[in-house]
Amino acid sequence: MACQQSRYHSFSSASRLQPRPSGVTVDESFLTEDKSTQNRKLLQKRRTLELPAALLSHCQAPVLGRTGKLPTQGAPPAGPGHRFHPGTKAAAHQREKIRALEPLKAKLVTVNEDCNERILAMRAEEKHEISLLKKEKMNLLKLIDKKNEEKISLQSEVTKLRKNLAGEYLHYLSERDARKILIADLNELRYQREDMSLAQSPGIWGEDPVKLTLALKMTRQDLTRTQMELNTMKANFGDVVPRRDFEMQEKTNKDLQEQLDTLRASYEEVRKEHEILMQLHMSTLKERDQFFSELQEIQRTSTPRPDWTKCKDVVAGGPERWQMLAEGKNSDQLVDMLLEEIGSGLLREKDFFPGLGYGEAIPAFLRFDGLVENKKPSKKDVVNLLKDAWKERLAEEQKETFPDFFFNFLEHRFGPSDAMAWAYTIFENIKIFHSNEVMSQFYAVLMGKRSENVYVTQKETVAQLLKEMTNADSQNEGLLTMEQFNTVLKSTFPLKTEEQIQELMEAGGWHPSSSNADLLNYRSLFMEDEEGQSEPFVQKLWEQYMDEKDGYLQELKQELGIELHEEVTLPKLRGGLMTIDPSLDKQTVNTYMSQAFQLPESEMPEEGDEKEEAMVEIFQTALERLQVIDIRRVGPREPEPAS
Repeated sequence: MACQQSRYHSFSSASRLQPRPSGVTVDESFLTEDKSTQNRKLLQKRRTLELPAALLSHCQAPVLGRTGKLPTQGAPPAGPGHRFHPGTKAAAHQREKIRALEPLKAKLVTVNEDCNERILAMRAEEKHEISLLKKEKMNLLKLIDKKNEEKISLQSEVTKLRKNLAGEYLHYLSERDARKILIADLNELRYQREDMSLAQSPGIWGEDPVKLTLALKMTRQDLTRTQMELNTMKANFGDVVPRRDFEMQEKTNKDLQEQLDTLRASYEEVRKEHEILMQLHMSTLKERDQFFSELQEIQRTSTPRPDWTKCKDVVAGGPERWQMLAEGKNSDQLVDMLLEEIGSGLLREKDFFPGLGYGEAIPAFLRFDGLVENKKPSKKDVVNLLKDAWKERLAEEQKETFPDFFFNFLEHRFGPSDAMAWAYTIFENIKIFHSNEVMSQFYAVLMGKRSENVYVTQKETVAQLLKEMTNADSQNEGLLTMEQFNTVLKSTFPLKTEEQIQELMEAGGWHPSSSNADLLNYRSLFMEDEEGQSEPFVQKLWEQYMDEKDGYLQELKQELGIELHEEVTLPKLRGGLMTIDPSLDKQTVNTYMSQAFQLPESEMPEEGDEKEEAMVEIFQTALERLQVIDIRRVGPREPEPAS
């Protein structure tokens, strides 16, 4: 028990002698109640450990014999030749008792270890509690210091204000007394002057002196009262401005305020115009630098401009046909036209096409081994055949893939034996004639570079525009005024800019010298020649559609602010589309996402689902896939406020 008490004494002394942080003064009376509470808790915990420790110290005491020594455990048993002494019997009894207590000793060792662990845990807990209490004490001391500083500052401020108030009050009292004295002196001087004037000329008064004295007294009282009222009026209304001056100043102030508001509005307009001009200036500088760098690059790498007149002697039809083909075309278009002429000549010379085989990269309608006959149709025949294919495709109820439909159409039209020959022949023709609208669009859809919905939507747009113009033609004469033409274009294409509407009107035949009353044959705008070429008006519609699609995707790229080689997640791409086009509905957005990530719409995760973040795609790949489908702006970027 002595060792146990010494251990408790060392533990309590260690707990009391915890080091304190340097530079911190702790008020011992502040934590007296908390320390007493902690001491009671520690005493209760130590009492719970006294019994196991006492048992352990008792059982760990060695068992001694009568001689004061431990008995020998290996002593031989008593035999016939040995004598049994009382000490030997007691030692044997002690050995048996030790063997019986061996399990209890092991158990007590385990209890001792548990108690030691509990003691260490309680010490750690006490240290932690002490550290928390110290921190709380430091925070409270800081708070007290802060409150004391605030109290001192407030007391100093109150003292200062009291001094100022006392000074002001004394000044007021002195002023008041001086004013009363001054008024009394003034009255006294006035009375003396009146008395002197009466004493110098007594003959001017014919009245009774007593009566005059009373009248004088009453007059002086009235004068005093009047003087007091006058002084009161001056004191109360000395700073009052006359109403006429106030109204004049108010009018002047109002005029100046109106002028100030006008100048502010003018300043805001000028500032906004200046900002716009600065933006235009910066964009002009950027364009100038870009054009200058492009000019330097062109001057460094470009070759001399070709003399296109040399082609008139080698093109079929002579100079007249070449002049007709080259009219209004740039160098790139002339190169395409020259390649078409060369390619058409080579096609006419070929009698057979080599089969491309059965590889996976080969389109299904071209998988064939061996030679395939060249049917050598005219350009007009190919265009008519493609138009018939489109008509049958639009009338088809159950949609199949476009390549399969194309081959089935050829089998139905020319029979299974000639279907492959016609497939190769048409494919080679539409691959060459890029300038022909029907062929180029059919080739793009056939090779998967463009969705057939693009072609269908464009045809529907043209048909809707023709219908609107027909409705505007009340006389059904096929004529519209330029004003009606402009109105129909704006109502049909509300998202087009004034510049785009102007381009369409110019493509339709409007000139700056034209008036609103000039008539336009609108039906001629939708005519096609024998090779399927549309009029400039429909071609301009198609060009604007492609430019709007490119601008829409470019705007999406700028909104997301990521590079083409980086990855984009489905929520980020959806959020970018909703930002640049808030009018998009959920179904349209899901269609776009399905195309960009190549997933069926039925497998698309719901918005807010955790699976969305796991769906990523290369940004350039997603843009190329969106370029294939009919993607366009649905509404303005910033929705118009409700009226």
